[in-house]
Formats: sequence, C-alpha cells, structure tokens
Amino acid sequence: MKVTRIAFPLRGSAAWTGGYNYLINLFRALESYQKGLIIPVLFCGEDALDEDVSALALISNVEIIRSSVFNSARLRDRTLKAIFFGVDVEALKLFQQEKIDVVFENAIFFGWRFPLPIIAWMPDFQHRRMKHLFNQLAYWKRELGFRAQVASGRFLMLSSEDARKDCESFYSSAQGRTAVVRFSAPISSNLIEVDPLSVLTKYQLPTRFFYLPNQFWRHKNHLLVVDALAVLKKEGIEIVVVTTGNPIDPRSPGYYDELVSKINELGLQDNFRILGMIPRQDVISLMRVCSALINPSFFEGWSSTVEESKSLNVPLLLSDINVHREQMGGDAIYFDPNDANMLANALYEFVRCIPDKQIVVRQISDVAEQNVIAFANDFVQLVDIATSSNNLR
Repeated sequence: MKVTRIAFPLRGSAAWTGGYNYLINLFRALESYQKGLIIPVLFCGEDALDEDVSALALISNVEIIRSSVFNSARLRDRTLKAIFFGVDVEALKLFQQEKIDVVFENAIFFGWRFPLPIIAWMPDFQHRRMKHLFNQLAYWKRELGFRAQVASGRFLMLSSEDARKDCESFYSSAQGRTAVVRFSAPISSNLIEVDPLSVLTKYQLPTRFFYLPNQFWRHKNHLLVVDALAVLKKEGIEIVVVTTGNPIDPRSPGYYDELVSKINELGLQDNFRILGMIPRQDVISLMRVCSALINPSFFEGWSSTVEESKSLNVPLLLSDINVHREQMGGDAIYFDPNDANMLANALYEFVRCIPDKQIVVRQISDVAEQNVIAFANDFVQLVDIATSSNNLR
C-alpha cells in the first residue's frame, strides 16, 4: 500500500495553543496506528521557535522541513499572491521537492488553482456565532479565508457534527464536501510517570480542588466561575478552583486584567488560583488528582480539555452547549454558562460527596486507546476521499 506524505504548515504554540496541540495529538495517533501509511511532513520557517519544533520532532514518524518560504514575515505576501494568481508558487515548489501527496490547510490559503489535493480544517465558526468578540478586520480575515477555501472546492474537515451543521448552514456550497474527524487526546506514558502529589506540593495546592485548564480568552467564561465562587463564599463555603493557560487574549487584551481585578475585588485570591502557563506534564498531573474538571466555555469546536479528561476518567462539570453534549452525552454535569448560581450549586453538591482528604490518582482509561484509533482511522479515511476527489477533477 502506498505511503502518503502529508504537508502540515506549523502554527506555533504562542499563536494558537489549541491548533498546535491538535497537531501533536494527530501526529501521535498516526504514529501509533497508521505509521506505515502516513508520514506527516511539518513545514516551518527558519524563524520558528525551537521549542515548538523540537516537541513535534520527538514523534518518530514526523519529518521536519525548515525553510525561509514559511517565515512569518513572508506569509502575507505569499497569501496575496495565492489569492490573485491562484497558486502559492513558493510553497508548491517546496512541496513538490519533498514529494508531498496531500496538503493540510489551516489558517493559511495556498490558492484556488493549487494542483495538489488539499484538506482544509475549519475548527469552528466562532466568528459567526460570537461575532461581538471579533473586530471588523479579524472577522473578515477569517470569513474571507473560509469563503476562499469553500469556493476553491476544498474537502473540508470539521471537528464535530455541531461544526458541520454550522459549516453547511453558513456556506451551502460546502454540502457534500465535509467530513467530521473528532480528535482524541492521546496521553503518552511518560506523562503518567510523573508523581501528581509532587505537583500539588510544587504549586502549594490543596488536596481537594476543581481544575479549569482553558486559555484566558473571554469566550472561555472564567468570570462565571469567579461569580460562582463568590456566591459560595457568601454562604461560608470555601471551594478552590485552579486555572492554567495562556493569559493573552489577542481579541480582548484587557480580559485577563479584568479577571484578576474582579478576583481581588471579591477577595477570592485563595479560591481562584491562577498558575498561568505550566508544563504539559503538570497539566496532566493536575487532571489526574483534581476533584473534577470545569469547562464553562460559551463556545467550543471540540474541547481538547474534555477529551483529555475522558482519557483519564475525570469527572466533568460542563457548560450546556451543543458540542459538550455531543462529546459527553449523559456522562457529565451540565450548567447554564450564564447562570453563576447554577454552577455554584453544582460545585457544592459535587464537593459534598468527596471526603476531605481523599486523593484519587487516575490512570489512562480503557476506552482512551479506542478513541485514538478512531481519530487516526477517520483522518486516513478523509485523506483517501480527498485524494480520490482531486483525481476526479
């Protein structure tokens, strides 16, 4: 059977942590279950951060191609040429040189006449569902990119059925060219080897806490959790929520400061603990010993924190949005993302059932591997469809 070489342009972790982690998860899934069929070839600029590249280079089946073609300073010029002339000639030449069979296109556009098969990943349609979070430039940059991909006949990859419904509703011509590939989050054995109790000591955390590992973006809805903790504190109930993630919201730069100001105003510094960016092994360790994980988000394409929690059998308290229901069905506690009292009640009822000093250290669940296998297989099936579709043009 022919080995397929797929080009993946690198989006760095600072630009988009979720997209970067998605590549790591996909590459690990392909390494474990499709190693003889798929070779991911990562294309990055000479200016790419070494720590971003080295983390991906540790995955055995990944090839790394560094080239000035993919330097961040040249992206705008290449994109304009791809729009006006139909082909990103520089990228095409490099792909052909590296014998690429299929191109993975995400937050970049290689041109409407690009001759190689392309899979365009559209993670979500937040700019359409939550337009108030985008300024005009950010909105139209994303919207025109999506329209260009749809109009160019790309085969479109979505992360959930909820996202597929949005895609086919907003861009009717996409119907018949969409596929859902629900990503999973494989957790490598070296992350499980870390002693979670040492991580609690490292950050001076209590044995009983809830964990919120989302980026500090406005739509992730940390403010609701602060309000819920304030409700509980007024009743004399002290609950600790630990949060980690990137403090920079590119669309709402003042959000993090607003959040910290509110925490200080309400006297919740001991209840709402912000750790910021921490190593991935520490994130997994906190998941393994937390009382439950909270995701209060107003919007998700397919939540990576929920997927990781599923792999570890972590109890979940989730905002009642469609994609969370799609991910977890009846295996979670749901709350209205606009109702702090509802979340406060859910936290209190949950914590009442936990002995004060009980620590459960979780291992990888039995179903985790099946989810990763399905992720790898669904992606390979999409590659086959996209390749066949391109050959029929």
